[in-house]
Amino acid sequence: MVSGPPPPRTTPAVTAVPSALRIWLHASRPATLAASVSPVIAGAGVAARAGPFRWGPCLGALAVAVALQFGVNYANDHADFVRGADAPGRLGPPRAASSGVVPPGQVRAAALAAFLAAAVIGLWLALATDPWLLAVGAAAIAAGWLYTGGPRPYGYAGFGESVCFVFFGLVATGGTVLVVTGRLVWLALPAALAMGCLASAILLLNNLRDIPTDRLVGKRTLAVRLGPARTRWVLAGLLAAAVAAPVVAAATGLAGPPALLPLALVPLAVQIHRQSGARGPDAPAVLVRALKRTALLELATAVLFALGVIL
Repeated sequence: MVSGPPPPRTTPAVTAVPSALRIWLHASRPATLAASVSPVIAGAGVAARAGPFRWGPCLGALAVAVALQFGVNYANDHADFVRGADAPGRLGPPRAASSGVVPPGQVRAAALAAFLAAAVIGLWLALATDPWLLAVGAAAIAAGWLYTGGPRPYGYAGFGESVCFVFFGLVATGGTVLVVTGRLVWLALPAALAMGCLASAILLLNNLRDIPTDRLVGKRTLAVRLGPARTRWVLAGLLAAAVAAPVVAAATGLAGPPALLPLALVPLAVQIHRQSGARGPDAPAVLVRALKRTALLELATAVLFALGVIL
C-alpha cells in the first residue's frame, strides 16, 4: 500500500493584540480633535480681523483646547470602563482601559495629566489677559471630568451635546478672541455658533451609532432618549445652523462677502445627513464615516470662515 504525501502542517491561528501605542492612539479619538482645534482657528480668524493679534496667547489657547480634548477622551474611556459601559459588541474604536493592554489606572492618570496641562497653560493665559478666565477654565475642566465621571455624569443623562456646544463652541471660540486681542467682538458670536453646532454634531453622531449598546448599559444619551429618527432631525438642525452662521455674519455686516466661503461645504453637510440614516449591518461603518466627515466639515468651516473674515 502506497501512502500519499503527508498532510500539510497547520499553525494555530494567533489573535493579534494591538500594541499599547496603538491603543493609546485610538483612545485619544483623533477624529474628535477637530472639535478642539477648529474653534481656535475660527477665533484666530476673528481676532486677526479685530486686532491686535498676539501669537503667544493664540498658541496657548490651542494648547489648552487640545489638552482638554485629550483629558475628556481619556476620562471618558476610564469612566466607561469603571461603570461597565463598554458592553460586549460595542462599536467604534478600541478603548484603552478595557483593552487588557493598558492598565486602567494609567488611563486615569493620562486624563488627569491632560487636565493639569490645560490648567497650567490656562492659568498663564488668565493672568496675562483676564482673571475671570480662571473661573471659566475651572468650569471647563469640571465639565470634562463630569461628562462620564462623578456620582451623576451628565453624559449619561443626555446633556453631553449641550455642554459640548457651550465649551467647544462659545467658550473656546470666544475665549480665543479674548486672549488674543484682549477684548470680545460681535463677530465672535456667529463663529462660536458654527463651531458649537458642529462639535455637538460630532458627539451626536457618535451617540447615534452607540444607541444599541448604550441602551443595554443604561446610558441615556440624547440619542437614546430621542431615538434614531428624532436624533437625525436634531442633527439636521445643527448642520443647518452651522451653515447659516456665516450667512448671518455677512448679512449683518459683521464681515464681508468672503465670509460666505463655508457655503461651499453645503454638499458635504447634506452627505453627512444622508449617511446618518443608514440602516442594516453596514450602518455602524457608515455612521463612523459620517462622524469623520463631520470632523472634517468643522475643520474646513473654521479654516474657510477664518480666511473669509480676514479677506
